[in-house]
Amino acid sequence: MNRRDFLNFLGKGVFVSSFSPAVLKAMGNVTSQSSKLGIAPSRLDEVILAPGLEYEILISWGDKISAKDRFGFNNDYIGFVQGSKKSEGFLWVNHEYVHPLFFSSKPAEQKTLSDIKKEMYNVGGSLFKIKRKRGKWDIDLSDSFNKRVSALDKIEFDNGIIIKGSDTGVGTLANCSGHITPWKTVLTCEENYDMFYGERNRQDGSIIKSSYNLGWMKHFPFPPEHYGWVVEIDPFSDKKRKLISLGRCAHECAHLKQLEDGRVVVYTGDDIDNGCIYKFVSNNPKDLTNGTLYVASLETKKWIPLEYEKHPILQKEFDSQLEVLTYLREASKLVGGTELDRPEDIDIDPLSQGVFIALTNNYSKNNLHGSILKITERDNKYDSEEFEFEYLVSGGEETGFSCPDNLIFDKIGNLWFTSDITGSKLNTPSYEKFGNNGLFVLLRNGDYAGKIIQVASAPVEAEFTGPCFSPDWKTLFLSVQHPGEKSRSLDNLTSTWPKVKGGPKPSVITITGKLLEQIMS
Repeated sequence: MNRRDFLNFLGKGVFVSSFSPAVLKAMGNVTSQSSKLGIAPSRLDEVILAPGLEYEILISWGDKISAKDRFGFNNDYIGFVQGSKKSEGFLWVNHEYVHPLFFSSKPAEQKTLSDIKKEMYNVGGSLFKIKRKRGKWDIDLSDSFNKRVSALDKIEFDNGIIIKGSDTGVGTLANCSGHITPWKTVLTCEENYDMFYGERNRQDGSIIKSSYNLGWMKHFPFPPEHYGWVVEIDPFSDKKRKLISLGRCAHECAHLKQLEDGRVVVYTGDDIDNGCIYKFVSNNPKDLTNGTLYVASLETKKWIPLEYEKHPILQKEFDSQLEVLTYLREASKLVGGTELDRPEDIDIDPLSQGVFIALTNNYSKNNLHGSILKITERDNKYDSEEFEFEYLVSGGEETGFSCPDNLIFDKIGNLWFTSDITGSKLNTPSYEKFGNNGLFVLLRNGDYAGKIIQVASAPVEAEFTGPCFSPDWKTLFLSVQHPGEKSRSLDNLTSTWPKVKGGPKPSVITITGKLLEQIMS
C-alpha cells in the first residue's frame, strides 16, 4: 500500500504541512538516496531508539513498590491515573505470565506448593505512585496505595453470580491489556488463562491442559470457568470484581468509550486464531454489569446480540444466558460471528472516530504478517448495530512491519503500534528482514504523512507492550516483556537485558526526547 492508501485509511482529520530541517534531522536516517525515517530493524540485545529519543528504566521485575510488595513478572498493559498534582500520578501495570526458568526451574510436576505460590504472586497487576522531578519519573515507595493484586486474591463475580459452585474466584491471571475507566477504575483482561488451569471440554466435562502447562492445577484445582474474564479493580480500595456481562474468552483488551448519556461501550477481542471481536453496550450510565454483548459479523456488517432468548440455536445448545457468556467462543460462532486473525488491541481514532483493531496473524490461514482492521460505526454512534469496515493489510516487507499488537493514538491522531512476532519465529526466513520486535508510528501530518516509521527496537526475544502516554504527552511509558524468553537454562541465556544482576528482567521504561514532542507538535 502507498502513503495515500494509509492516509485514506486513517480518514478525515489529515493535513499535510512541512517538517522543518531540524525535525528531519532529529528523525535521522534521511539521505538523498532514501526518505526512510526512524531506525532500521535491529537484532541487538538492547532497546534501540531513533535519534532524538532516549529511555530510562523505571522499574524491573522484583523491584520494590512498597515495604512489603514487589513488581511482578512479564509486565504488559500500563495505565496512568492522574494524581493530585500534574507532576505525579499512579501507574497500573499488568503482569501476564511467568517463565518457570526464572523461578524454581523445575518441571511442572515437580513444583512444590511454595513454588506455585511464588509464581501466582508474580502475575496479576501492580499499582504504584510516581513523581516527576527535573524531567525524570521516580517511584514513591512510601505511598499507602502502592499494592499488588495477584493470582492469590479472592475476587467476586459481579451481580452475585454463581460459577461452578462459587460466587468468588481465586486470583486474576494472564493479564494482558486493559483500560482506565472515566471513574478511575482499572479494567484488566485475562487472556491465555488455559496455560494456568486448562480449558473444559464441554461435551464430556474433562479439562484440556495447555501445551504451556505450569502445573498449578496440582495444588490448586480451580475450574477454568473462573478465568478468562475482564476484571474491574478499584486501585484505591480493595474492591474488585469479574465482569460476567462482557463474556469469557482470551481477552486481549477492553477499550471503553462513554456515550453522551453516560452509558458505556466496551470493545474487546478474543486473541486466538479465528477468534471474534465483541462489543458490550451498557443499559445504564457507568454500569459494566448489565447490558447487551454483541459479536461482529463482517459478512452482514452487523453486531449480533449474544442473547439466549433471541437465538433458537443458543437455546438448543446452552441452558442459560450465563452458559452463553461462559462459553463465548462456541456461542459466537453458532450465531454467525466472523472468525478473525487473532484480534488483539483496540483503540478509537480521536479524529475520525473509527475503531481500530490489531489482527496479529493467523498461521492456520497462512497469514504471517497480520493486518489492522477499522470499523466505522453507523453515524459514528458506538451503540449502533450496523457498521462499515476496511482493512489495512501490513503486507510484510512492503510496509516495514509485521504482526501488529498494541495500538494507541496520540493527541494529534498519529497511530502508534507495537509488533508481536513470536520468539520462536523471530529472525527466521519469513521474518528475518524485520529483526527484533519494534515500536512503530503511522504519521498523519507533514511531508511524511502516510509513512510508517520504526522508532524503537526491543531486546532479543522481547516485545514492547502497553504503550501509554503521560497526560502532557511528553513521556511514553512502555513495557519490555519477556526478553530472552527462549533461554533454555540460566547458563545459556539468549538475552541479558537490562544488563543487571539476575537478568534478563521484564521492565517498564520511560521514553522522552525532542522527537516525541516534534512528532506531536
